[in-house]
Formats: sequence, structure tokens, C-alpha cells
Amino acid sequence: MAYEGAVLDLDGTVYRGDELIPGAAAAIDRLRTDGTRTLFFSNNPTKSRAAYADRLRGLGIDVDPEWILSAGTVTTRFLATEHDDDSVFLVGSEGLREQFEAAGLSLVDDATQSDVLVASYDREFDYGDMLAGYRALDAGATFYGTDPDLLVPHHDGMIPGSGAVINAVGGIIERDPERILGKPSEEAQRAALDVLDAPAERCLVVGDRLNTDIALGERAGMTTVLVRSGVSTDDDIEKSDVRPDYVIDSLAELDTVLDG
Repeated sequence: MAYEGAVLDLDGTVYRGDELIPGAAAAIDRLRTDGTRTLFFSNNPTKSRAAYADRLRGLGIDVDPEWILSAGTVTTRFLATEHDDDSVFLVGSEGLREQFEAAGLSLVDDATQSDVLVASYDREFDYGDMLAGYRALDAGATFYGTDPDLLVPHHDGMIPGSGAVINAVGGIIERDPERILGKPSEEAQRAALDVLDAPAERCLVVGDRLNTDIALGERAGMTTVLVRSGVSTDDDIEKSDVRPDYVIDSLAELDTVLDG
């Protein structure tokens, strides 16, 4: 089958830490040679599209920022559309704050004066942030999270991600976010298909996480490919309700999928 579009996860799929996964560049070249529009989509909300493009170029993958999405870009777009006149309090990274500011969102420092609370990954998250999140929710703010990733890869091993921060903030008053905007949300699905401008059944998604990458593709109606080069394992597949169409060791084996 000739695919019109492909969604590629980044960390654990295209690269691991500061190194390109062997065979990834060749797989991306094959997609492009086949005429497959290729979108890179990370659930890491801390970097802008331009920052991701710079990182990929540094690894030898030339890409324009318009072909990159993240949980940060999806969250920013959602807020700009649904809450453009509302005040936003962020429990999250400086990189995400910069994306919000660039989009013209109204950020406030007083949690009790916010209409919206966004919780996200932040290496500096502390008790004060948890208290501020509680104050915002207690005052009636609408609650959103950027992405559900409880753990994320790091050079020291796995570390707590956005999902952990979201749980810490919402758990105080036993409240779940109204939406979590990153993969595999409906907002993330629409964002990906809008960029690819192709029907879902003519697209594939490749990633290392069952509950985000593969779930996104499954829900959208795309062909799904799980790589073993990142987080999810064969044991995880056996225990999961999310079933990839293909399982390969890494992007180096993507030819086996593309060739049928």
C-alpha cells in the first residue's frame, strides 16, 4: 500500500536522547522518496516547532517547522481558539510559557484570578506549584493538561512527565482535567490530519508508546506501527487493549511495512 501521510513520533522513535536511532534517517528518506507527507509529532510540550526543527537538523534530518507538532502546539492552538479572552495560569515549563506568550494568550501570575489552569511537565515543579494549582481549581478555573505521559525518557533513565504533574495538581481535589490535549486526543488527531491533508485510512503512525502514538492512530483510523526502540515492550502489548497493526524493532525495519 502506498501511504499519503505518515506521523512519526520523535523521542524513542526517531532519536533517543541526543542520538539518531540507527536506520531512522534512511526510513525518513524512503517515506519522502515515496511521496509520503511526513509529520513529526512529539508529546513533549516544552519546545517550539522551530526548536524541534533545529534539533532534527542537528541530527541530519532536514525539516521545516510546519511539519512538526507537539503537545505544546496542540494545547496552544486549542487555548487560542477556545479561550482567547480568558486568563490562563500555567503550571509548566518556561518553554511552554513562551509558546503561550507567542500566541498572545493572557497569562496571569495570580492563580486565583485565572479562568483556565494548564498543568504540564516541569523539571522545577514543587509544592508551591501544587498549591497554586489547587488555588486555581478551588477558585473555579477550567482544568487542562498538555499530555498524559506519566514517565518520559531522560539520559538518567525514565523521569516523571506531564501526567505526573497533572495527577499531583488534580489529585488534591480528586478532579480530572476537562481535556488532555496531546496524543492521543481528538484535538491531536485533527491537528495531524490537517497538516497531512490526507484521509486517515491512507496514513500511518509510527511510535514507541501504545497509549499515545498507537492509540492516536487506532482512534483516527490510521495504520499503526509500534517500534521497540522506546518505551512499550512486547509484554505491554500483551496486557494492552491497544493493538498495533505492526510491531518492528525500529524505524530501520519500516521497509517491511511499506513493502507490504
